[in-house]
Amino acid sequence: MSRVGRVTGTGIQHAVASRAWRWLRILRDDLCTVRADPLPPSVWLRWLPHGVLCLAALGITLGGMAQLDEYGGLSFGWAFSISVAQGGAVVFAMWRPIPAWWLSTSVTVVGAAAVHGLLGGPAREFTWPWTTTGTIAHLLVLLLLALRVPTRVSAEVLVVTGLVTYVLQGLWGGAHYESTGVIAVSLSAIAVALGSALRGRREARQELVEQTTLTAEERARRTLLEERSRIARELHDVVAHHMSVISIQAQVAPHLVENPSEELKENLAGIRQNALEALTELRRVLGVLRSEHPDSPDPVEPGTGTAPHTPQPTLDRLGALVENTRAAGLRVEVDVRGEARALPPGLELSAYRIVQEALSNVLRHAPGAVAHVELRYTAYGLIVEVVNSPPTQAAAPSPGAGHGLLGMRERVGMLDGSMTAHPLPDGGYKVFAFLPTGDLKDGTV
Repeated sequence: MSRVGRVTGTGIQHAVASRAWRWLRILRDDLCTVRADPLPPSVWLRWLPHGVLCLAALGITLGGMAQLDEYGGLSFGWAFSISVAQGGAVVFAMWRPIPAWWLSTSVTVVGAAAVHGLLGGPAREFTWPWTTTGTIAHLLVLLLLALRVPTRVSAEVLVVTGLVTYVLQGLWGGAHYESTGVIAVSLSAIAVALGSALRGRREARQELVEQTTLTAEERARRTLLEERSRIARELHDVVAHHMSVISIQAQVAPHLVENPSEELKENLAGIRQNALEALTELRRVLGVLRSEHPDSPDPVEPGTGTAPHTPQPTLDRLGALVENTRAAGLRVEVDVRGEARALPPGLELSAYRIVQEALSNVLRHAPGAVAHVELRYTAYGLIVEVVNSPPTQAAAPSPGAGHGLLGMRERVGMLDGSMTAHPLPDGGYKVFAFLPTGDLKDGTV
C-alpha cells in the first residue's frame, strides 16, 4: 500500500474514532446523571397524579412479591427486595427520572438472573426476562422519563432497554419460560413515544403562551411609543409656540422704546438667546419621546386623523366635545366646580384628551350608560373625574387595541400627576386624574 493510502486510511480511522468517542461522551452526559427533575403538579388536578403513581407503586410491590415468590420460586427475602425496588423506581421517577430508569433496569437484570436457574424447575411457566409487574413498573418509569427529558435521551434509554432485553433473552436465554422480551420492548417504545408526544405538546403550548405574552407586550410598547410621540408633538407645539413668541418679543422690544439703554438691550438680547436655547433643548428632549422614526413624514395624526401640527384643543372646546358625544347617543352630564381660570396649555390639552378618551370608552364598552364629567379647579391644579353608570345593553366587540388607559397615564405622568381607573361596585366605571400646575408654573416641561 502506498504512503498516501496509509495516510488516508489512518485519517479515516481517526475521524471514526473521534466521532465514536464524541457519541460516547454525549451518551455519558445524558444517562450518567443524578440531577433532580421533579414532576410538576397537574394544572387542574394538582397532586392527584402523584398519589395515583404512589398507589401504582404499592400495587407493583405487592403483586411482584406474590409473582416472584409463588411462581418464580424465589425466597421471600429476594422477592421482597426486588419488588420493593421495582415499586420504588416508579416513585423515584417522579423526582429523578434517569436514576429511576437505571434502578428499574438493574432490578430487572437482577431478577432475571435470580430466576434464571429456576426456569427448568419451579419457574417452568414463569414470564422471563420481564415479569408482569416489572414490565408495568418499567413502562411507568419510561413514561415519566419521556415527559421531562429531550427526545434524544428518551431514544437512548429505549435503545439501552432493547439491548439489555436482547442480551438476557437472545444471548443468554433459558429453558421452559414464557418469553416477554418482544412485548416489553414494544410497549416500552409506545410509552416513550407517548411521553415524547405529550412533552412536545406541553412545550408547544408553553411557547404559544410565551409568544402571546411577547406579542401583547410588544403591542403595549408600540402603543406607548406612539402615544409618547403624539404627546411630544403636542407639548412641543404648545411650549415651542410660547418660546418663539418670547424670542420675537425680546427682539422687537428695543425698537418700541425710544433711545433704549445698553443695559436694556443686553437684557433683552439675553432673554432672546435663552429662549432660543431653551427651544432647541426642548426639541431635543422631546425628540427622545418620539417613535423609532421621528424624521419620517407624518402628514396625518394616526389616532385623530388631523395634521400633527394643527392647533391642539383645550378645555374651551370641552362643550363641543360633549355635544358631539351626545349626538353619538351617550347621555353626558358636565359639572364644573371651583373658580374656572386659564391653565397652562399643556395641562388643558391633557385634561381634554383624558375626558375624550374616557367618553370614547363609555361609548364602546357601556352602551346605554350615563356619563358624568366633573372638573374641579383647585389651588394646586385640576381634578378630572369621569364616572359612568352600568350599561343597559351588551357591548359589541371593540376593534380597538385596548390601550387607551396607557395614553391617559402617560399624559398624567408627564405632568407629575396621579390617576386611578377602576370599576365600581354597581357595574359602572370611574376615571380620576389630578393634574398639578406647580411644575408648569415654574417653567419646567
